[in-house]
Amino acid sequence: MALDDVQGQPRALEALRGALRTGSIHHAWLFGGPEGVGKELTAVGFIQALLCESAPNAGCGACATCARVTRRNHPDVTWVLTEDEQVRRGYAGRSDFTNTPSREIKIEQIRKLQERLSFRALEGRYKVAVVVAAEKLNAPAQNAFLKTLEEPPAGTILLLVAAGLDQLLPTLRSRCSRVHFGPLPRELIVQRLRAERKLDEAQAAFVTELSNGSLGQALALDVDSLQGRRELIESFEAVGLHDLGTLTRFAERHGASREEAEAALRLLQFWTRDVALARAGGGRLANADLHELAVRVAGKISDADIHRRDRLIDEAIGWVSRRNASPRLQWESLLIRIKRAERRAP
Repeated sequence: MALDDVQGQPRALEALRGALRTGSIHHAWLFGGPEGVGKELTAVGFIQALLCESAPNAGCGACATCARVTRRNHPDVTWVLTEDEQVRRGYAGRSDFTNTPSREIKIEQIRKLQERLSFRALEGRYKVAVVVAAEKLNAPAQNAFLKTLEEPPAGTILLLVAAGLDQLLPTLRSRCSRVHFGPLPRELIVQRLRAERKLDEAQAAFVTELSNGSLGQALALDVDSLQGRRELIESFEAVGLHDLGTLTRFAERHGASREEAEAALRLLQFWTRDVALARAGGGRLANADLHELAVRVAGKISDADIHRRDRLIDEAIGWVSRRNASPRLQWESLLIRIKRAERRAP
């Protein structure tokens, strides 16, 4: 893996190559953009370019130094992740933590990082720290990390990889050189899905529509779960505010686990965008087989209702995926808030 292997992010690569070419390496970088579009892979390539002796300022991707960077075990590179992400990747076990693995990056982790950065580099020209999903730094951790950004130890490069830039302190963002990552080209995602997931053209196209330009989301999506997509959407539209039994059963079914709840919420998010397209009178629907239902729903609710749906679903995804909220209770709350608002609408 080297910078040359990163696909679909020409603007980001040009910014980094320009800095490497001129030697104007800022001490702090913020790689911002949607999840699953290559930010962390680019960080690996950038670190290789900084540390590789075979191809300085480019990275060969093949030498021992580059290989250790790829494997995340180079002695001069420190990776900071939430505890639950460490478990998910197999870097740690649940038994390694006294409590439930945290979904936040805590101040204790930043203090350990600061201690490690106080020592000289063992092999390379730089010591590098990578904070993955930096938007998950809690408030005390962000304030502690701000001091490192303001007074970095000599020869230190700090990389923050973040999907939710608005969750970072403005003072923290302002001290970083920002590199923007956008959604990946549709054709690239379709190609990778067909090659790696062995999907046919129609399946790959549909999964790509759901991925919103994120290869990571597309590859992680459980294609089998899409079999219940139509029932999920039709059931959601049929739930009534005062039909508490149906509402509760819906929440229990789709909030059985955090993973199931998030997957169902994302499907509903794309359905809401389909309704918006139907209301606008055009565009390619992700759920093409539900075109008639999208038109009927679009005729019954307002633009404000659609915007509200999208906002509430996005908030629920945030609570379920990042804040340890109860999936079932989030579903119940979401259904009640949406149905109550749309019932009051003229």
